Amino acid sequence: MRPQFWGLGFGIWALGFATACSQQPQPDAYGNVEADEVVVSSEVGGQLTTFTVEEGQTLAAGDKAGTVDPTQLTLQRGQVMAQRDAAVSRVSEINNQAQALSAQRDALQAQHDAAIAQRGALQSQLEIARRNHERMQRLFAQQAATAQQLDQAERDDRVLQDQVKAQDQQVEAQLRQVGAQSAQVAVAQQQRRTAQTQIAAADAQVAQLDDRIRRAAITNPSAGTVLVTYAKPGEVVQPGQPLYKIADVVTVDVRAYVTEPQLASVKIGRQARVNVDAGDKQRQSLTGTVSWVSTQAEFTPTPIQTRDERADLVYAVKIRVPNQNGVLKIGMPVDVEFVQ
Repeated sequence: MRPQFWGLGFGIWALGFATACSQQPQPDAYGNVEADEVVVSSEVGGQLTTFTVEEGQTLAAGDKAGTVDPTQLTLQRGQVMAQRDAAVSRVSEINNQAQALSAQRDALQAQHDAAIAQRGALQSQLEIARRNHERMQRLFAQQAATAQQLDQAERDDRVLQDQVKAQDQQVEAQLRQVGAQSAQVAVAQQQRRTAQTQIAAADAQVAQLDDRIRRAAITNPSAGTVLVTYAKPGEVVQPGQPLYKIADVVTVDVRAYVTEPQLASVKIGRQARVNVDAGDKQRQSLTGTVSWVSTQAEFTPTPIQTRDERADLVYAVKIRVPNQNGVLKIGMPVDVEFVQ
């Protein structure tokens, strides 16, 4: 009789346990824990002289994480600064040269103006001599003037014609000199503009090098916990090479999926309980708030539901959950219950 009684008691217990399990409320949704992960990379190339980041370390935004050797950048900066100083000296030299050339050109222009004025005076004298010569010719024809007077008037006319002609040649020569001097001034001004352009280019290069030298100091971009490191001190890194990954795990997101009938009741700001396994068949709940609801349906992601349910269309939601105690880990599966 005892074996039969034991079997009957076990059957009743199993039936009661199964009934209790079937009466436990089912989660409203399933999901996984996410966090905003940031991969910090080197912005310049060179040897990683210092790198103090360790996995699990908590960093604040702006903390110094390491340094890439800036020696080559500093040498390049010194070379560019030397070129800039040479260009500045060149500008000063060209300015002095341009001032001297301008002074010479102004002097030549003054001489040219004086020569033109002198030519005008000679031309006036020539007109008088020419009229006197013509008068002497009439008087000589009337025997009112001597041959000597006529010869003198003719010589005065011829001499002044030669002087005006010579003055014209001098004016033209001086004009060419002024033009040549002006061309030299223009060349000097162009050289000055070129040197000034070189200074501006050097300033831009110095600014770029200063920026790269500044970026050689690796600064942590956002507060969080270091998840993984990819480099060690002494390694030679390239621009864009990942150094470590960091994420803020104090507050995390749970990405879960709800069906279309549930969608109407899931609003931004609604409270939700996120349940996770805590060991020894225990469950731990954390309270979060719905922060995002997708407007586009998608097929249930493979890791979330069973094979039969993967064909159903669902909507993704995000639940923002405070995680001060660090219970939630990135990628951890969770159950979600929406609070009424």
